[in-house]
Amino acid sequence: MPLPHLSSLRFLFLSSSPALSPSKFPFFPSLYSPKSPFLFTVLASSSPKRRRSTAAPPSLDFKRRNSSSLRETKGKEKSVPMEETEATSFGFNKRRAEGRDKSDLPKKNLQLKVRKLNPANTISYVQILGTGMDTQDTSPSVLLFFDKQRFIFNAGEGLQRFCTEHKIKLSKIDHIFLSRVCSETAGGLPGLLLTLAGIGEVGMSVNVWGPSDLKYLVDAMKSFIPNAAMVHTRSFGPALSSDVDAVHELSKFCDPIVLVDDEVVKISAILVHPRSNRGFQLFDEDDMGWTQEERRNHDSEARSSTTKTSSTVKPGDMSVVYVCELPEIKGKFDPSKAAAFGLKPGPKYRELQLGNSVMSDRQNIMVHPSDVLGPSVPGPVVLLVDCPTESHLSELMALQSLKPYYEDFLSDETETGKVVTCVIHLSPASILSSPNYQKWVKRLGSAQHIMAGHDRKNVAIPILRSSAKIAARLNHLCPQLFPAPGFLSHQQLTIPGSDSCASTEIEVSNHYKSTLAENLLKFTLRPYAQLGLDRSSIPSQETMSEIINALHSEIPEIVDAVDHVSQLWQGSAETDEKTPVEDNNAMVEEPWLDENKVPSCLENIRRDDLEIVLLGTGSSQPSKYRNVSSIYINLFSKGSMLLDCGEGTLGQLKRRYGVEGADAAVRSLRCIWISHIHADHHTGLARILALRRDLLQEVPHEPVLVIGPRQLKRYLDAYQRLEDLDMQFLDCKHTTQASLEAFQNVASEIEKLPSESTTSSTYGSSTLIGGAIEQKTASSLFVKGSRMQSYWKGPSSPVDISVAMPLLKCLNKVLNEAGLEALVSFPVVHCPQAYGVVLKAAERVNLDGKVIPGWKIIYSGDTRPCPELMEASRGATLLIHEATFEDSLVDEAMAKNHSTTSEAIDIGNSAGAYRIILTHFSQRYPKIPVVDERHMHKTCIAFDLMSVNVADLLVLPKVLPYLKLLFRNEMMVDESDDIVTMES
Repeated sequence: MPLPHLSSLRFLFLSSSPALSPSKFPFFPSLYSPKSPFLFTVLASSSPKRRRSTAAPPSLDFKRRNSSSLRETKGKEKSVPMEETEATSFGFNKRRAEGRDKSDLPKKNLQLKVRKLNPANTISYVQILGTGMDTQDTSPSVLLFFDKQRFIFNAGEGLQRFCTEHKIKLSKIDHIFLSRVCSETAGGLPGLLLTLAGIGEVGMSVNVWGPSDLKYLVDAMKSFIPNAAMVHTRSFGPALSSDVDAVHELSKFCDPIVLVDDEVVKISAILVHPRSNRGFQLFDEDDMGWTQEERRNHDSEARSSTTKTSSTVKPGDMSVVYVCELPEIKGKFDPSKAAAFGLKPGPKYRELQLGNSVMSDRQNIMVHPSDVLGPSVPGPVVLLVDCPTESHLSELMALQSLKPYYEDFLSDETETGKVVTCVIHLSPASILSSPNYQKWVKRLGSAQHIMAGHDRKNVAIPILRSSAKIAARLNHLCPQLFPAPGFLSHQQLTIPGSDSCASTEIEVSNHYKSTLAENLLKFTLRPYAQLGLDRSSIPSQETMSEIINALHSEIPEIVDAVDHVSQLWQGSAETDEKTPVEDNNAMVEEPWLDENKVPSCLENIRRDDLEIVLLGTGSSQPSKYRNVSSIYINLFSKGSMLLDCGEGTLGQLKRRYGVEGADAAVRSLRCIWISHIHADHHTGLARILALRRDLLQEVPHEPVLVIGPRQLKRYLDAYQRLEDLDMQFLDCKHTTQASLEAFQNVASEIEKLPSESTTSSTYGSSTLIGGAIEQKTASSLFVKGSRMQSYWKGPSSPVDISVAMPLLKCLNKVLNEAGLEALVSFPVVHCPQAYGVVLKAAERVNLDGKVIPGWKIIYSGDTRPCPELMEASRGATLLIHEATFEDSLVDEAMAKNHSTTSEAIDIGNSAGAYRIILTHFSQRYPKIPVVDERHMHKTCIAFDLMSVNVADLLVLPKVLPYLKLLFRNEMMVDESDDIVTMES
């Protein structure tokens, strides 16, 4: 029987035996062994011309798609040499796979932007950037805007995506200030720096300011961010390393630290360190009459007492109050007064307005600005206050450097009082509502207070409106795959007047001017005539019913589509018992042709067995519609896992499960597996680990197991100097099939030894394990002795069995508790130490005593098609494969070591995978990627927050046509003649 659509297949298997059936097999037998029953050949197109698609299925109508905007980097990548080995002929970028693709490029020296400042600014305001307001996973950011300068305070996860959504240009940002250095306030910084470094040909840089803890974060980020992107990171304040140093260093930083002082603004930092309340009395109404000297003596005694009882100030504990002071507004020039002093109209008028004295034209006197100008108006003063705990509050209330800003300040010869215009409170609701904090706030007088701490009211208002709208439409079409997002489940709880959420809302005081922060709320600073709150930029909100009514108006066919999708699940339930179950030992020449056969592992499968949630399905950096890579493996009562953890993973969990539901999901995490060191796959990890640590702080628990490439350990080890992440790390290399078998062999040998010789044998077993790994992985995707070979095999680095063995035992415990038989990593072709992973469930026994094999899930990570991935995917229940590029961009896919959609589908088809999910799409495809229709009968396209229950795999591909209907108006017209897409 001839192979169908031969021209579209990239993987051909020439076999002399029926060994291609999807039967049970060892995970990774040697592909190039003479005993191998087949020859693996991979064909890659070397022609730069786009391939012409064949005719589409007769039931679909197609039109062409415009790809003129998709070629921006193609020309640069074409000249990259592709590697071909003796055993394979497919193309990949070997220099990139080995990490040498940038070694021959000139070193970037990212320059800071130089702005020509205008002291007479016409526009200035502070604005709330609502990152984390709806998900409560990260601190909101604040934008300080001037005509020629931009300042951002805090860069939590999701800042990039927020700026994309709301058209805030990252290239215009000059300075980023951190109120604390932790995952909550700085989680978005790595991605932001990488994005700025990649802008244009030379890249851009930004000043990053933070307390002395910032150096710990910078040291950690150096493991995956080019040093050039961090040359302008600047820390301030004491370097805390011991109790003695802490006392001495903190005493030197009592005054404000001036960070920026130019013609338009002066920004200072006041340090707030946590301390014990023991021995310290807060100010109350009775001590307001103290003299300055009495208060200083009291504070000195309190500090001394506190120092004796408090623990060391740890990295990450330091907080900052930022003070932003605009220059005063000079009074209006009075020409009649100038004439009275004998001045003629002309240049001298201008000099006086600029603050310079001039000689009178008619009198022998000097004329000063104060003689001809009206009274000046003091410049606005903005405070940004981050007081995370009660112990910080104790210090905040005692700060001498804040006293000039208090309404009750008694000015003397050395200091004059200043009127605060606006205070933005980044403190949590528990602190904002405390009596002591309220008392402190009242001392700031008539200032406008904006309460930006997390408030339950904002949970029902999605900050990322574009993706929320898509999620609502998908939920309407197919609630089985797209359950209601978490924010929708809270809408009924947050209706004004509802009592169910009153306890978690921030109270607005009647004793001072205050308001709850809203996304994009502004406070205007200039022009002075408009000083005050400005709500004009706050986005209007669409209800669920409004979104669905608009959808029905736009695509009337969607009404019938909703019914058809519902019938798919009803039909699946009715025909479940009638569906033939595939015999894993039977030979099937082309197993993907009979799509009605269900693998035996899915027989009588329960809905509480497995759910796969695609939290992020985009590549490179977050976009309006797709977050970066992350997959949540929900094993229900048996725990959960994460496969990759890009920036914003926690926020996506909260959008999927709601705020409380996501906390439960994080508590249940037993293992996090990271495919490679690229930032879009792991920069959300620290935030997840920090939250899990906090949630389980009072509960006995095991540290979560993180499995990843060894470069990731360098990052996590450095980061843990900043805050404890409560985790254990296991190198992916130790979880390959060869390594696991070698460790098992050594463990068996050790068990046979007498107990007294076990210890010495353990430390002498590194060479044994290293040799076993070397022997079992003697044949590789790359030629023997190549640089890439050493990256994942590591023959020159003997394994420390005393370190790895306990971690592998921990992994076995995690797998047993999760009902899994195996977690096996395998090397793939992308960058040094890049891996894919196999998850295999344990066998189960049904009520009749029949043994049912466990399901098998494969996640490719980022990769080119390669033998290791093909072999791992054999007989998979589900293959989750990256499909970064459309088929016409195969040259770019090879240059960047990614896969095209057809290549991903061909891998799954050739390996006999039951179902395929495509993910990791280039952000050039904002909503739906370009796919070849011919082999989609077992494949589905991933969307953010898509939740696939293992019991729904049978109907999964049948939903795809309806998903394409939902996005039919998003398909673009192509001027070329080789890519076709469904017509409107």
